[in-house]
Amino acid sequence: MVARPVDTELRGARQRLVETLREKGIRDLAVLRAFELTPRHAFVPTGIRHRAYEDSALPIGNGQTISQPWVHARYLELLQLAGKERVLEIGTGSGYQTVLLSHLVAQVFSIERIPALVQLARENIQRAGANNVSLLMGDGTIGWREYAPYNAILVSAGAPSIPQPLLEQLAEGGRLLVPVGDRDEQKLVIATRTNGQIVMREEAPMRFVPLIGSHGWGKQPGS
Repeated sequence: MVARPVDTELRGARQRLVETLREKGIRDLAVLRAFELTPRHAFVPTGIRHRAYEDSALPIGNGQTISQPWVHARYLELLQLAGKERVLEIGTGSGYQTVLLSHLVAQVFSIERIPALVQLARENIQRAGANNVSLLMGDGTIGWREYAPYNAILVSAGAPSIPQPLLEQLAEGGRLLVPVGDRDEQKLVIATRTNGQIVMREEAPMRFVPLIGSHGWGKQPGS
């Protein structure tokens, strides 16, 4: 199969992004390899593909963004994944983090509330060849009980507090990562289930779009 010109052209940019992540302190080799295998330009709108390998958040439409690559990398590194996990992702977006996860775990279950993004992510994930991903359109704040418990849960939007249903769906020894705070700025909270108890610690300031749902922020008027 002949690589498309854009893939060839951007392979060097992808490798430079991996080097940038390494320089910024990302040490997990499996995480760095996932970035090397996943073409970020395929998950952003055509008009900004030339910016795909900048270490910055980019708009993907519908008022949503694809996070800064360092944020994705830090999330994935903090989960300390071994490869056999069942993971729940809240906020599929265009599917970039979903595909990164597909290289790192056994099964990915991902929830997105915006229909247009569900369709976009489905196409992107299929094109990337990830066959260990299941998508659901719905309210991510209530999780996906059918396949719980999860060894890891990642929330890709800022919440006023940790959604209780997600804590309930976390397996023993599992980690839940969620940005908690107000609509403008949050702190990344890591919740770990240890001996049946939830232990929490704060990691770093973050800035995400609001987590909308019954256990997140309510919908904006008129939305």
